[in-house]
Amino acid sequence: MLLRIYPENINDRHIKKAVEVLKNDGIIVVPTDTLYALACDIRSNKAFEKISRLRKMKEGKGNFSFICYDLSHISDFTKPFSNTVFRLMKNCLPGPYTFILNANSNVPAIFKTNKKTIGIRVPDNPITRLLVKELGNPIMVTTVHDIDDHKEYATDADEIEAMLEGQVDLIIDGGNSELIPSTVIDCTEETPVLVRAGKGEVELL
Repeated sequence: MLLRIYPENINDRHIKKAVEVLKNDGIIVVPTDTLYALACDIRSNKAFEKISRLRKMKEGKGNFSFICYDLSHISDFTKPFSNTVFRLMKNCLPGPYTFILNANSNVPAIFKTNKKTIGIRVPDNPITRLLVKELGNPIMVTTVHDIDDHKEYATDADEIEAMLEGQVDLIIDGGNSELIPSTVIDCTEETPVLVRAGKGEVELL
């Protein structure tokens, strides 16, 4: 099912519909401020397992992140981090950045990588952030394809629907996106380290 939501005029009923899908162990496709992403409720192991099979992710090896509504949610799922890291996130978020942080015990074991870390995002996209706010907790996301594949369909909801027909429960069309991933910063140590230069301005780092 394709659900068109316009960022400048968000229909609350559409958001509530998407939230109900998530609450019922569904997997959806959401727009971000970079590529479209597969998403599920972090409380749904069943939905995460569906995404893992769809993306052929091995246990503990997947590249995924939690999308939070704002900075206040981040500390719920991460171990304490330095003031340097906090200031960096405050300057960059909302925005096209993924921060890798040390995961705490609130992160379900199924989501933790072998390194016990978690990617955190607060994208500059009102649709997805409102979805998270209405759900009441973060969602897990992973791009609809491997970044290195550079598949154009990851930027267009209609093409994603054609590719994933019958494999996802809902696709939110929030308009076309760019074929540029987020900038990734490893903040597991005292000094942040740039892992991947993407859409975000590296100068801010």
